[in-house]
Amino acid sequence: MEFFECSLCPEFSGFDALQTGYGDSDCRMLLAARERIGTKVQSAAMLARVHSMALAGIDAQTCEVEVDVTGRGFGFPTLVGLPDSAVKESIDRIRSALANSGFSIPKTKTVVNLAPADVKKEGPAFDLPIAVGLLLADDQMRSEIAGDYLIAGELALDGRVRPIHGALSLALLTKEKGYRGVIVPRENAPEAAVVDGVEVYGVATLTEAISFLAGQLPLEPTVVDLPELFNVATRYDVDFADVRGQEHVKRALLVAAAGRHNVLLIGPPGAGKTMLAKRLPTILPPLTLNEALETTRIYSSSGKLPARTSLLARRPVRQPHHSSSMPALVGGGTIPVAGEVSLAHHGVLFLDEFPEFSRTVLESLRQVLEDCCVTIARAHSAVRFPADFTLVAAMNPCPCGYFTDPRKPCKCSAPQIDRYLARISGPLLERIDIHIEVPAVELAALRDSKPGTSSETLRESVTRAVAMQRERFGAENATTNGRMNSRQLRKFAQLNAEGERMLRQAVSELGLSARAHDKVLRVARTIADLGGESDVRATHLAEAIQYRRLDRAL
Repeated sequence: MEFFECSLCPEFSGFDALQTGYGDSDCRMLLAARERIGTKVQSAAMLARVHSMALAGIDAQTCEVEVDVTGRGFGFPTLVGLPDSAVKESIDRIRSALANSGFSIPKTKTVVNLAPADVKKEGPAFDLPIAVGLLLADDQMRSEIAGDYLIAGELALDGRVRPIHGALSLALLTKEKGYRGVIVPRENAPEAAVVDGVEVYGVATLTEAISFLAGQLPLEPTVVDLPELFNVATRYDVDFADVRGQEHVKRALLVAAAGRHNVLLIGPPGAGKTMLAKRLPTILPPLTLNEALETTRIYSSSGKLPARTSLLARRPVRQPHHSSSMPALVGGGTIPVAGEVSLAHHGVLFLDEFPEFSRTVLESLRQVLEDCCVTIARAHSAVRFPADFTLVAAMNPCPCGYFTDPRKPCKCSAPQIDRYLARISGPLLERIDIHIEVPAVELAALRDSKPGTSSETLRESVTRAVAMQRERFGAENATTNGRMNSRQLRKFAQLNAEGERMLRQAVSELGLSARAHDKVLRVARTIADLGGESDVRATHLAEAIQYRRLDRAL
């Protein structure tokens, strides 16, 4: 058996060279790194603790990375604590990253525990905290501040720190638990820095992180200009003034924006349904900071946050194709991820060609529209994703699309039209507050040089109506008219005698269900807010009822 004699480390003399893997050149590099950060070689057993996070959906919880270097025996580091494949592979990445950064992985028996042990650990974000823990436990570095920070980052083989998912959730967890700050990859630093009161340090390499924790490299915390982010987010490239005609549809969308009501647009091809739907976000009220943080957290945890974006300060608009599967729309997968309904949180979900979606997919929306969230259950856990969005659906009135177009004859038979419309179930239709017909635009309106109502004008009306709602429901409760519960509805949407008679007649003639009855009252409350009136009058109710006329038609 070949034995290894090292002139620099006498304590290793006599060990099996094949087991230790040490050589003079390795020891020189290791000792130089240790000397650079002011530490010394120590062979005694040591235990180190570093704090990181475990991500489940969009929620983060504290994960303690414990590293025990016993100083006895040899072997590859053992990783425990319910890690997935990406976490198990981290030891190989860490070993190369340490070697290429002037350090080494401990050659004695080492155990790395990710606590709590009953929570599934997923993703490569544990690379950096495990590497820091190994160096602390092996006395290759010393730090008095390592326990004050939550650390996360993926390591490249050359020691670079790559970006991770969920940096915003990490920063929010840091603030909640009272830690001093976070150490994250440099690309994630602006994203984490939007959380006030948390020191965020972005690092590009493992050496930079180690040097900062050892007190050898001062770093400036990352700062983000939030007012400028929101200022840029209010600028849009599209405007309702681009839409010629369709003023009654603009009115319906104005009501939808003011009260966060769901809308169904029905009309022939080329009538402008898609054009109108894509301009709805331009009149929605700006995101509040809390809403922006919630939305950004979903994108960050899902790995869908655009590059060089620290905060989504503009309401998202999602437009999935009608061939989308149910997991793609509502979320799912072996490891649950957010679907389109969650990515549209606090924004707009536009479903064009509504009847062309799978019946199963459409029916999965029913519970989401009711609860404003998605819960995905798996054998080991249940993950909840928020999904409070405004649904805008568009469809043709028949398979050929020209049933209501006076200029082109419809080629569909009555049974074909009935089967086509039956793809939208009654329970799903009841959950859509406003049904509006979008007729073909006349040539005179198309050629009119006078612009239509602009987004700025409509947004001013929406802003006033939203202000009334916030005052009504209280600053601590941001409920809009479209999200009023039964108790709030009875309190804030009371009718006079004339309104009661009109509502009874509408329920009788249109066959409105209890849910549709409540939808009418919510829309009427929003129409009254747009008019600046505190009471719901019969005129407001009449307009709200006309938005439910498709209940009978469908």
